[in-house]
Formats: sequence, structure tokens, C-alpha cells
Amino acid sequence: MICPLRGGSDCRVPDIEKRAIPLGIRRELPEGHWRERLDQVVETLREMSSQTDPQAMVRAYAARMDVLMPTDGMIAVSRRDVSPPWYRITRSTLWTEEINPWLHPDRLPVLDRGLLKELLYGDVPRVINYLDVSSNDPAFEHFKGYRSLAALPLYDGGVALNMVILLQKAAGAYDEEQLPELVWRTGLFGRATHNLVLKQQAQQAFEEVDRELRLVESIQRSLLPSELPKIGNLDLAAYYQTSHRAGGDYYDFFPLPDGTWGILIADVSGHGTPAAVMMAITHSIAHTQPGPPTPPSRMLNYLNEKLSSLYTGNSGSFVTAFYGIFNPKTRELRYASAGHNPPRLKSCIDGTMASLDGVGGLPMGVTAEETYEDTARVLRPGDQIVFYTDGITEAHNPQRQMFGVERLDAALEQCTFAAKPLIDAVLEALEKFVDGQPADDDRTLLVAKVL
Repeated sequence: MICPLRGGSDCRVPDIEKRAIPLGIRRELPEGHWRERLDQVVETLREMSSQTDPQAMVRAYAARMDVLMPTDGMIAVSRRDVSPPWYRITRSTLWTEEINPWLHPDRLPVLDRGLLKELLYGDVPRVINYLDVSSNDPAFEHFKGYRSLAALPLYDGGVALNMVILLQKAAGAYDEEQLPELVWRTGLFGRATHNLVLKQQAQQAFEEVDRELRLVESIQRSLLPSELPKIGNLDLAAYYQTSHRAGGDYYDFFPLPDGTWGILIADVSGHGTPAAVMMAITHSIAHTQPGPPTPPSRMLNYLNEKLSSLYTGNSGSFVTAFYGIFNPKTRELRYASAGHNPPRLKSCIDGTMASLDGVGGLPMGVTAEETYEDTARVLRPGDQIVFYTDGITEAHNPQRQMFGVERLDAALEQCTFAAKPLIDAVLEALEKFVDGQPADDDRTLLVAKVL
């Protein structure tokens, strides 16, 4: 085999060049000093395990290896993210400035030939104990003055995407008998470094997603009422908690021209960002309905037609909703429901508990042909109404039991003069029941105390 890198001479190493010559680590740490070697290995592993930055990890490892196995020079090359025959020189003792290859790959030399290309794309470990590199080699300056090298591949996906080349000024400096251990050690370090890079990239990706989710959460919160309205003969309190950064629960109020008020609570199927997007769409449709959103059935019919025809047809998403219109003068609540949990009504006159379930229907977004009807109920002073989403009643304790409607009713037994203590009572009972279990669904409560 003729080697173009050695002026046309044979690239094969003569037998005399392969004679066993003690490796640096053997010179520094004799066989009998196993405890000293073990201590140094343990110290190295401890230090490597504490690193969080790949560049700092490489720097620390190099310093440790310089004690355990001194070398005169080093070159690192990579073919990651380039096409054959190209490769990058990522590190070299020739350089006076340290370049972070992960942050600044654009500053690294990119080559397509030479001994480094032959070693890297050869994909196997190699020792050359009588090194003679042609001055025409594009990396000649990196090899200048060195007579021995050990090429140590770092495999990823079964291919040597990276390689470390150790250099010695003396000829015949490397013992091939020690090459397997050297390759093993270097390969494990390379894998550890790559895992740290992946961890860092995953953390950066998580932080980016988290920033986006915080923005989604902020936008979603801005769609909810910034403060509760002042409605005659009605005291209001609200609680809103998403199971993720953003969620699909929604409540809103609509002042109507005749002095009445629309009260809407809705729950989008699913969780997280997809539900939050559908919640924002529902909000937008509700606020762009032509004319006032009354009567309740007209509002739900409009929402359902738009959701079904434009947004939920192929997604499988749907929205449950309860929409009522309260008349402060007559205390009448006219309402319609689209598959939502019926609000609970507690009468503080006779102590009875009832559901506002006089009408119902399919959730919105299932079919555009669904139509909704109205019904009405006249409320009395002292009545307590709890509008809620299923994240309240379906909250689980560690034994996977659900909070349920009965426990919700029990929390409402105490008649109060204001809505806020009612919400506090429900939340206290809920938190005691779940016993630290995190919310796996959005939770919304809206309490109205009739005055």
C-alpha cells in the first residue's frame, strides 16, 4: 500500500516499530502502587461526576490524564454534523485560545483530506510509532515535531464520529498492548461527555419550552376576568388552577344591555397547551358573536356551530359548557348546558341541595347539528350556587378515590353571608382529601351567593 502522506512510501509500520515500549501511565504508576492508582482513578471519577458543563469536564479530564498518562501533544477531530470526507479539528495543543466546539463550531477548521481524515474515517484505533507526515498535509503544523501517535476513536451509533489523537515527540512511544485499555477509557469518557452535552441540550430545550409555556399561561390568564364584576343581589368568588402551565378551563362574565349578566363556565377536553389553545378559540368565538349573547341557548348554539365546523371536526376535541343569564331584579337564572357538570344549588332557607340540570345536551364541538334549549329557575336570598369543572369532583386521593359530588355538597353545608368563605371551605375539604396528590386536571370553582 503506497501512502501519499509519506512521500509515496509504505504506510505499514515495520515490525521493529511495533515493539513493546512502556506507556506513560506505567512509568508514572508502577504495578505495586495499585492503591495510589485506584485513589487517582476514584478522584478522577468523582470530579467528572460533579461537572455540569461539557467544556469544563474536558478541561478537568485533560488535566487529570496529564498526571496519569503524560503526553506531549493532542489533537481532537470530529465528523459530527458534516458530510464525508469533511471533518473539523475541535482541539489542539497548537492553539493558544480554547474554542468551545459545542458553542462555536463555526470557528473550527474544516478539512477534507490528510492523515487526520485517514485516521478518523478509518473508524478504528491506531498506533503509529514512527510518524512521518508530509509537509503537504493540511494539518502538518499540528503534527510538526511529533514522532508517535495513538488514535483513539469515540463511537456514537457504532461509528467513530470523534477521535482523540495523542502525540509524543519520541519515536516508538506507544505500546500497542496497552491500546485496548486506552481506547476503553477514552471511549467511556467520550460517552460521558456526549451524555453531558445531551443533558445540557435537553435542559436548554426544556427551559425554552417552559418559557413558551409561561407565555401561553400569561396569555391564557389575560383571557380570564381580571376582576369579578359587581352584580346586583349576587356575591361572587372564583378559583382557577391549571394542572400544567396552561389548561382548558374557562369562565367569563358578559354584561347585557338590559342589566342582566351572562355567566359562563367551560371545560375543554384534554390538558396543557392544546387545551389552552382551544380555550382561547372558545373565548374568541364567545366575544365575537353578533349581537348580545342572549338567550343562553343561542350563545351555546353559536359556539357549537363554529367549533364543530372550523376547529374540532378532525381533532376529537370538545368543550363542555354551562351558560346562565342572571337577572338581578327578579333573581331569575335562565340557563343552557352543553354536557357540563350541573352546578350545585344549596338553599339556605330549607337546607336542600339540588342540581341545575333542567336541560342538557352534547358537549360543543361534537356535531354541528346539536341544538340547545333554555330553562329557568328563580333563586331566593341565601341560595348558594357552585359552578365547577370536573377537575374538582374527579380529583383523586392517594387511594385513587374521587372527591365526588357528595363531598362537594358536604363542604357547602355551612351557610355563609359571602361567597369567598364558601370557596375556602371547598378548597380546604379538597386539599385534605387529595392529601398532597398533584392535580391531574384543571380545577375551576365559581361560587355565587344570592343576596
